[in-house]
Amino acid sequence: MSAPTVLTCGDPSGIGPEIAAKAWAKGERFLWLGDPRHLPAGVDWREVGEGDAPGDGPLAVLRQDFPAEAPPGQPDPANAPAVVAVIERAVRLVQAGKAGAICTAPIHKKALKDGAGFAFPGHTEFLAHLAGVERVVMMLASPGLRVVPATIHIPLSAVPRSLTPALLEETIRITRAGLVRDFGLVRPRIAVAGLNPHAGEGGAMGREELDWMAPLVARLAAEGMAIRGPLPADTMFHAAARAGYDVAVCAYHDQALIPIKTIDFAGGVNVTLGLPFVRTSPDHGTAFDIAGRGVADPSSLIAALRMAREMAAARGC
Repeated sequence: MSAPTVLTCGDPSGIGPEIAAKAWAKGERFLWLGDPRHLPAGVDWREVGEGDAPGDGPLAVLRQDFPAEAPPGQPDPANAPAVVAVIERAVRLVQAGKAGAICTAPIHKKALKDGAGFAFPGHTEFLAHLAGVERVVMMLASPGLRVVPATIHIPLSAVPRSLTPALLEETIRITRAGLVRDFGLVRPRIAVAGLNPHAGEGGAMGREELDWMAPLVARLAAEGMAIRGPLPADTMFHAAARAGYDVAVCAYHDQALIPIKTIDFAGGVNVTLGLPFVRTSPDHGTAFDIAGRGVADPSSLIAALRMAREMAAARGC
């Protein structure tokens, strides 16, 4: 039997506990790692041990006690060390083979910084640190589109100097390896977006595509990769274009995330490629503005849990 997926609680004042309970009620099975006091009132839960099967019935909880209550919409820095400890424990479980994958509910970076001196930009970088991996790749995936931004949370003005040939090549290689290992694609088709409008239009709108992006793509194609580009980003994401590739590697954050959030806002999944274990996350934040109101949509979390199981199965976990 495959090892269970561990779902971390995220910031307990956000919608994480609520959507976990809703996902369980819709038939998803996982081990929820957090403080059961933070679950919505009336949720039926039972405590389980590390490595136990989730089973049916009440929500399966791996108990992690927190120091404080978690009023909806009011993140408390006092809980920050416990939020970090939950992530660290989830990694230990998957490294020990007691979990097949990790799915992470959203965290609040400011609360973690204020309460625990959290020095990482987010989950992805912290998980890479815990795994001892220098470079990972963020992929957003839905049934109709997979995208990878080569540069992520940096100002748009910093993108041209940050998008180097070495960075783009490493991003492409990690992406390809992840699609082979975790998604079962023998020869994934990769489309690379240009940096400039119309992919530079022959140098009239920028020379990055001519000077180094096209030669890099040509070299990787000569190695045997199914890769093409740089392509004009404004014509890459309509239905006919998407049918021609398995992943779009984009130059910067919004170039990648706007199309996937337009196509499938509720069903997108954040996947970390390049880790020695499977990690997925819903493609949304803590949503403090609606926490505790019972209206949070669990669709993205459900998609993330299902994708985690599929990726773990592809790895034989």
